[in-house]
Amino acid sequence: MDTTWRDAHQSLLATRVRTIDMANIAKETSHALHNLYSLEAWGGATFDVSMRFLYEDPWDRLRKLRALVPNIPFQMLLRGANGVAYASLPDNAIYHFVEQAKKNGVDIFRVFDALNDINQLEVGIKAVQKAGGVCEGTVCYSGDMLNPKKKYNLEYYLDVVDKLVALDIDVLGIKDMAGVLKPHAATLLIGAIRKKYPDLPIHVHTHDSAGTGVASMVACAMAGADAVDAATDSLSGMTSQPSINAILASLEGTDRDPGLNIHHVRALDTYWSQIRLLYSPFEAHLTGPDPEVYEHEIPGGQLTNMMFQASQLGLGSQWIETKKAYEQANQLLGDIVKVTPTSKVVGDLAQFMVSNKLTPEAVKARAAELDFPGSVLEFFEGMMGQPHGGFPEPLRTDALRGRRKFEKRPGLYLEPVDFVKTKKELARKFGGGITECDVASYIMYPKVYEDYRKFVAKYGDLSVLPTRYFLSKPEIGEEFHVEIEKGKVLILKLLAIGPLSENTGQREVFYEVNGEVRQVTVDDKTASVENVSRPKADPTDSSQVGAPMAGVLVELRVHDGSEVKKGDPLAVLSAMKMEMVISAPHNGVVSQLLVREGDSVDGSDLVCRIVRPEAAK
Repeated sequence: MDTTWRDAHQSLLATRVRTIDMANIAKETSHALHNLYSLEAWGGATFDVSMRFLYEDPWDRLRKLRALVPNIPFQMLLRGANGVAYASLPDNAIYHFVEQAKKNGVDIFRVFDALNDINQLEVGIKAVQKAGGVCEGTVCYSGDMLNPKKKYNLEYYLDVVDKLVALDIDVLGIKDMAGVLKPHAATLLIGAIRKKYPDLPIHVHTHDSAGTGVASMVACAMAGADAVDAATDSLSGMTSQPSINAILASLEGTDRDPGLNIHHVRALDTYWSQIRLLYSPFEAHLTGPDPEVYEHEIPGGQLTNMMFQASQLGLGSQWIETKKAYEQANQLLGDIVKVTPTSKVVGDLAQFMVSNKLTPEAVKARAAELDFPGSVLEFFEGMMGQPHGGFPEPLRTDALRGRRKFEKRPGLYLEPVDFVKTKKELARKFGGGITECDVASYIMYPKVYEDYRKFVAKYGDLSVLPTRYFLSKPEIGEEFHVEIEKGKVLILKLLAIGPLSENTGQREVFYEVNGEVRQVTVDDKTASVENVSRPKADPTDSSQVGAPMAGVLVELRVHDGSEVKKGDPLAVLSAMKMEMVISAPHNGVVSQLLVREGDSVDGSDLVCRIVRPEAAK
């Protein structure tokens, strides 16, 4: 399977590759790779990122690519009972989503659960079977099977495989998110599955973070796997999948030779080597393999995102500490399988520990008073399923402080979605023409979908812009073309940018459209940036509440004079894709609130003061 259209750019370029850049090479791909098992073209992080950052409809992408490539099966990634979201959804939402995906072009569904929770897996598997798709039930590989001290051993994996086979899957997937499946372990694992199930199709996915991806995939092939994952050379290696040409060369002359035309495969890569240059702002600037992945076990796609997040949170110089903290956070959480969304839980906790200079011992000792990231609390609640070996205690109970605990899969406690009501509400907000795909998008990501629709209503369809001008502005006097529909081309030239209006934060921009001068008023978002120096919270003063890390205060839940009890939420802080609640350290009264909603804060910035009841009197 070729992952270039999904996991390869998710792992190396923050999932930012636009539909137009895939569509421009789609017909050639359909010929050069005609005998692939499948093309991974959809699902996973591409779904929300296309709306959130690319301002594209993911369903439109699927339909366009499907029309251009009718001859190769399309494969998507489905997070079991989560669909393509990051937490469990009502069962009927999963069935509805899978039905739309099948109708719009997905053939094969790789269904996984971040914790290998068979009850969570079953929801996605049955949804695929009902929709008539090919179901690839998947085992997530974690840790080191060759290490006798690891709880994820051969016996564990065979047990999960038995449970998947009992659900009547069509294909077995092995998903190695961090690239920690060593060649010998691959031989043992695939060999044991093949011996037990001689007719079961096996498909293996890995990342090349440690540099052993090609060797491991060849070992899988020789041990009996039917399909392995690879990416075009220019988007392969390191946190992506291993190189397709390297695998082809390694299998040449054997009975496992895939039979692809290497000249055609290399011709496709000529295109991708040029396209990658356009997306250089999203590069993680990895310089080579990271054999430390065998220790920290950070999944490939997450590794690049965490490097970017660490830089944004001011932790760029502490990247080594962050990787070590990831390993420690994983052990604190009970050595869990790390795939989206559980990998995010470990990453959020690791960054929280580094930001607050917390050791594992301090986390356990202070769990009852720390403001853990929201994802960590959701994990402890059981919102992501039940981990193998159970939750770590007393850390779980201390961190939750009386919050709910799910001992069964969360979907059993959720109310079914009213699709008719949801569709009517969307039509009221955005007008007619709401489709079932719109409903599915909204159910998966309500705020992301609404923001996307508002953006398109204001700016129009930006998918027609060439990538060069979507990602950055043209130079003064530079001319470029935009085909807004077939046969209708605009010739644009930027002429001048006017001065900033301090009253409105806007500028006048002058340009030519097909030779005629036009003028438009645009918001200058950089104009509103304001540097605010805030006092720091004194850690020795129990009345002072500081921000646990840098971010934006998206919600305040108290005001001056509010009475609070220990653990009550004071505010919600958002940092990159992580949200956490800032809680009251003790009973008291909010005597001074120093922030407003929307304010940016740095770690330890003073948020408010809380005086004890006796002092308030």
